[in-house]
Amino acid sequence: MGVPDGVKRTLFVLAGTLFLAIGFVGIIIPVLPTTPLLLLAAACYLRGSERLHRWMVENRIFGEFIMNYTEGRGIKPRQKAVTLVFLWMTISLSALYLIENLLVRILLFLIATAVSVHVLALPSVRSR
Repeated sequence: MGVPDGVKRTLFVLAGTLFLAIGFVGIIIPVLPTTPLLLLAAACYLRGSERLHRWMVENRIFGEFIMNYTEGRGIKPRQKAVTLVFLWMTISLSALYLIENLLVRILLFLIATAVSVHVLALPSVRSR
């Protein structure tokens, strides 16, 4: 006997809300990967609540971004630039002024490099 559909939907909504909240924190804390968390939240909402999924993909702040990314269209060049500037600014400030451990500093710069490669490899979409 499987888990009832209502329980599954509730668990997906709770997970989506958790991923969304952590994704918002990731906007401020550079080590948390905002994009994957927002995409996970959208996927959970898709399975748990049509209303919440619609809210996410129609959201004026990140809805178009989620749809472009999930449909493989990529992101706007301006979003790439802003993402990279903000990423490197926050990683650099964190690594140089908040972190004393050399290995953690190196790890932060390696993460920033990997994220930069990923962002630059995404296709660029033009504004509509």
